[in-house]
Order: sequence, then structure tokens, then C-alpha cells
Amino acid sequence: MAKILVQGGNRLEGKITISGAKNAALPLIAAALLTDKPLVLTNMPGLDDVQTMSNLMKGLGVSVERDRDAVTFDAARLSSTKAPEELVRTMRASVLVLGPLVAREGKAQVALPGGCAIGARPVDLHLSALEQMGADITIRDGFVEAVAPDGLRGAFITFPKVSVGATENLLMAATLAKGETVLNNAAQEPEITDLADCLRAMGANITGIGTSRLTIQGVPSLHGTVHPVVADRIEAGTFAVAAAMTRGDLLLENARADHLTAPIDILRRVGATVLEQEGSIRVHCSADTLTATDFTTEPFPAFPTDLQAQFMAMMSIASGTAVIRETIFENRFMHVPELTRMGASISINDRSAIVRGVGGLTGAHVIATDLRASVAMVLAGLVAEGQTEIGNIYHLDRGYDQVEAKLSAVGASIQRVES
Repeated sequence: MAKILVQGGNRLEGKITISGAKNAALPLIAAALLTDKPLVLTNMPGLDDVQTMSNLMKGLGVSVERDRDAVTFDAARLSSTKAPEELVRTMRASVLVLGPLVAREGKAQVALPGGCAIGARPVDLHLSALEQMGADITIRDGFVEAVAPDGLRGAFITFPKVSVGATENLLMAATLAKGETVLNNAAQEPEITDLADCLRAMGANITGIGTSRLTIQGVPSLHGTVHPVVADRIEAGTFAVAAAMTRGDLLLENARADHLTAPIDILRRVGATVLEQEGSIRVHCSADTLTATDFTTEPFPAFPTDLQAQFMAMMSIASGTAVIRETIFENRFMHVPELTRMGASISINDRSAIVRGVGGLTGAHVIATDLRASVAMVLAGLVAEGQTEIGNIYHLDRGYDQVEAKLSAVGASIQRVES
């Protein structure tokens, strides 16, 4: 099994091009099920999760062809409406095929999804909303079965809590429903805006994009289009932290500052300089010490949970004490024991982590407990004394495109080896 070795102490300097966002690519792939015409997605990242989602589409009969960073999905002739169980159970985003399949074919079977073990993340919001749109839902033998033989119908849906996945699933389903659908208390993440923009380019009638209230007028059919996947704000935020932690200077090309308002605010309070440029962000830090800063994870536009682990790694070497409150997932502090193994001083109190900055970290053997925790170990390794060995890196490959190559190119001592 592969592992990553990081030798700490190098200052990062140079340019990194940010890849397309995993969290945008996966629902965009599912959107191909809504039309019998080709959907071409460009700026597609080379990630394991993208490959898994593509394989799931192939299992439904979708033709998938990749040419460099462009992937064409052609769902002209679906061979099945049952998502392969062995793929769905490895990745939670697989549930996003449910809404499009029911909307277009009137039926779907999707295994209850898997993914990172960072919390329950139930699919009840997806299912109850589809029921409001006229689908009959049954759960048996680990599968969700949804049937709407006469098609879905528009409905006024208020999500009891903000859910990115449920918003994406119902947004796609509503494009082909009869009549008007309103999604109230919808998630506002940039990845949802990217999905809505793609759906509109395919012929969908959507208003309220970028707000918490989406209104969709159903249309009889959608057509194909060519759509670029939005840049990955989480990858950009991760490399921004790397620049601050190593007292480096990185130009993050293709990054969008408007997608990172809350993280940029924390970076500036920590002591980094962040310059927002057209089509890029430059982050550099010359401060002798970083300043510990509290933050709370909340839905966009607030601080994203997917950057919590990375910023915790930074706070572990900052001066003072930072309180980090996690409100999105109930089990997203699994990286704390691994950071502690490297010398961090962190204690947990319910949904809060109290991080007391230490003078420095020490390389150790650690494991990646989930996708974002995996890159937090890499960040810690960049500044630790000696060598850090990171196992379970299959998590890293799910969400970070060529991370070793990108970091090596700006001065990091990092390599992947077979154990």
C-alpha cells in the first residue's frame, strides 16, 4: 500500500494552478443523466472520486470518454436505473444520481451511500423532498427505491436544515418536473451555483441562483452543453494554508477569492498577506509567529467544514489558543489524535476543539482518517522537524489532484512510495 513521506522545513514559493472542484464535478456528472444529448465537462480533475462516479455512470449505460481534462458523458441510451452497489457504497455523492434518474426515467434504485466516516449524513432530506414531488420511496435490502411513473411534479420544499447534497439532488430533479418547484433554505455553495449554471446552459429554467431560494420551472427536456468545472476552493484554501505555515509565497492560479471570503479573513488575522487578483490569489507570510484565531464551521458563505482540519493544523503552530467549533458534522475531529502524535496540543470539548499553539511539530507515522484530514497531515509534515510518514492515502487521492507534484514544484520535499 502506498504512503507519503514529507520532510519538513522547506519554504514554499512559486505558482500552483488550482484544479477543477471535486465537489462541483460529481453533481455535474450526475446531471448528464437528465438528457439524451452529450454533456462535455472541461477542467475535470483527475481524482479517484471522479473515476468512481464515471464508473457508476457507465454501469447505468452512459458512454464516458476522456480527452485530457475534458470528459464527455452521453446518456442517450440508459441500460439500467439501478446504481451499482459496490460503487455507491464507496462514495456518498453517488446518491446524486437518484433525482436525475427518477426525473427522466420515472424510477431509480440506489444503494444507501458510503464515503468518509465523518458523521451520519443521512439521506432523509433527499427522500422526503422527492416524496413531496410525487415519488414513492421504499428502502429495502440496503437500497433506496424511488418510483414516479407519471413523472415528478413541482412542489414548495423547505429544507429543515441546509444540505448541499439534497439541494443538488432536488435541483436536478426539478428541472424535468411538471410545474414549478421552489427550494427554500437551499444551500448556497459555489458548487451549487456551478451546477445551476450548467443546468441553465442545458435548457433548464432556474432563478434565484446563488441565494437560499431557488425557483425552477420544469421543462419537457434538456439538451447537451459544454461546461467548465469551477475551480476547487478547498484545494485553493489548502495551498493558502501551506503558504502561511511555511512562511512561503504562493500564487494560486485559477483560484477565486469570492469563494473563500471567510478563510481569507482568518488567514489575514493569523498574519498572512492575501492579495486578491484577477483569476488568482497570492498568499505570502513573513511573520515570525502566526497568531491563533478562533473560527466556526458553517454553511457557505461562512467558514467551510472542508477546510477545518487544514486550518487546525495551522493553529497548532500558532501563538496562543484557538477555539475551533464544528457545526456541520458530528465526527470531524478524527485528525486530532494524529496531529497530537506530531506534538500538537489539542483537546476536544463536545463540538469544539481547543488548540494551544506549540513551538513546533515533530515528524511521526500518522494515518489519514478522512479526505480533508489526509491533507492536514501533509501540511503538518511540511513544517515538522524530521520526516512524516502518512498512511491510508487513498483518502487523499479521492479529493486532491497531483498534490505531491504540485507541492514538489514549489519547494516541498514530498514523495509517494510503496510500503
